[in-house]
Parts: sequence; C-alpha cells; structure tokens
Amino acid sequence: MISQDTNMTPLQKAAKIAFASQYAFFVKSQFFHWNVTGIHFQELHALFDVIYTEVYNSIDEFAEKIRSLDAYTPASFSRLSMLSEIADETQVLPPEGMIAELLADCENMCVVLKKVYDMAEAEGEHGFSNFLAERIDRFKKHAWMLRSSLR
Repeated sequence: MISQDTNMTPLQKAAKIAFASQYAFFVKSQFFHWNVTGIHFQELHALFDVIYTEVYNSIDEFAEKIRSLDAYTPASFSRLSMLSEIADETQVLPPEGMIAELLADCENMCVVLKKVYDMAEAEGEHGFSNFLAERIDRFKKHAWMLRSSLR
C-alpha cells in the first residue's frame, strides 16, 4: 500500500485541500440542480447545471496538476470530505438558500484557491498557478451569476 500523505510539501497539501473543496462544491451544486423546486425552477435548474458542469469539466485537469506535483490525488468520499473546506449539505434547501449557500461557497473557493495560487507562484509552479488563476476567475463568475440571482 502506498502512503498518500507522508512527506508532502505544503503546496501538495494545499493543492489536495483545494481539489477536495472543488469536488465537494461540484457535488453540492449538482445536488441543488437535481432538487431545486419553485417558481424559478427552470432558471435555477439551468444555472446550477451550468455551474456544476463547468466545475466538473476541470476536475480531471486539477487531479493531473496534483500528480504533476508528484503527489497522489485524493479520491475516496471519506478522504475528500476530510480535506474539503466546503461544508457538506444534506438538506434540500429552499431555492434562495441554495443560491446563498453556493454563493458563499464560491467566495470560499476563491480564498482557498488564492492560497494555493500564491504557494505555486512562490515555488515557480507557473503552469499550476495559471490553472488556479483560471479556476479563481471561473468561481468569481459563478459568484456573480449567483449574486445576481438573489437580487
């Protein structure tokens, strides 16, 4: 058995936390997509679809970036849950609650990703930091769309 967490650099650890957080965000946004109800169902169902699809489409590249740092990518639900900075949601919230929670999570993702970005830049991992900069931009766009939906 290969130990996944021994002798990791701070960047590798932070990258795993960011990856797990993004994965948790993906799961939550898909959960909200599946379970949203109400008068704005169609709009929110579509918005959540756009968000979770975009996030999902970056997961494989994120995992490969971690592997390029010579670290293993977490993949079990228990490990992802342990590492994530995004809280799990088990309740079906009202639509406004779903939007507000995803908005807060987008803002949290920007903070988490920025920490890893700064570390990657400091270590000269510019390919990884470029990827992270794009992820931050995408989460800022998701936040803007969600914020606009609350108004």
